[in-house]
Amino acid sequence: MGTVWELDFYSRPLLDENNKRRWEVLVCEGVVDIQADPAQSFRYSKFVSNTEVNSNTLQAALEEAIAQAPTPPSAIRYFRYQMQNMIQRACDGLGLPARPSRRTLALNQWLTERNQSFYPQQEGYTSAPTPSVAAPPPTPRPLPDALMGQKWAFVTLDARSFQDLPDWDIGFGETFPLTMAAVDNKVAIPGLLIFSPRAQALAAWMSGLELSHWRIDTGKNPQLVLETGAADSWILASLANPALLAEAQMFETAKRKASRVHFLGVQASPGSESFEGFWLLQDLALG
Repeated sequence: MGTVWELDFYSRPLLDENNKRRWEVLVCEGVVDIQADPAQSFRYSKFVSNTEVNSNTLQAALEEAIAQAPTPPSAIRYFRYQMQNMIQRACDGLGLPARPSRRTLALNQWLTERNQSFYPQQEGYTSAPTPSVAAPPPTPRPLPDALMGQKWAFVTLDARSFQDLPDWDIGFGETFPLTMAAVDNKVAIPGLLIFSPRAQALAAWMSGLELSHWRIDTGKNPQLVLETGAADSWILASLANPALLAEAQMFETAKRKASRVHFLGVQASPGSESFEGFWLLQDLALG
């Protein structure tokens, strides 16, 4: 996958001498491996005035970050839907693929740290909420017919089971250290397994979607929904059976107990010892 960076370019809870919000570029190396050490990952930050908010400023900051980094990025992830045009232009100017994604775990953790302990110590700090424009609510789309799974099942694994994950036979996928989410080894991690004779094709297709998390839609027609990108979603299965819906809701409860960490696996059959696809996921509160 190469070195993936996670990027945020947005206003912060800091006011300048004109009582205007200060903006900041944050770049950090994403964590894509359960054996990675987040403490060793590259980070870059730069404040800019609200009059400098444009793609040229962002491109210059990225060029500066690349010059400082031990390894240049192969791609950029960003979660702010409302900043996509500016971010895309800046990354295009550097020949870098830019991917809208809610899979920005390292960045979310860093933002949380800064909001709790860094920004409040800075001159001009304000406790007023940072304005945000959320992405439009996604309308779940059905999976392509050729990629529909024939069967699926809810499963759980103790967190300690993931210590052996580097030895698992996995085709496509992405993981992260459970320590990032402060998950105890005794916690049960809920997951969803999809079984399909076209498992390889399904896993390959999913690998290009920037998987965020799966959730239960308890609306008029209950269903399992896979959230991807910055604002996309896909219907994995119907939960029309009340017993299935009750089981699904139990797994949502288990997800909350596991810091919203969960997983998605794709296999050819329930008896398979390998995964055509496996993703460790976390439902993040991005904003």
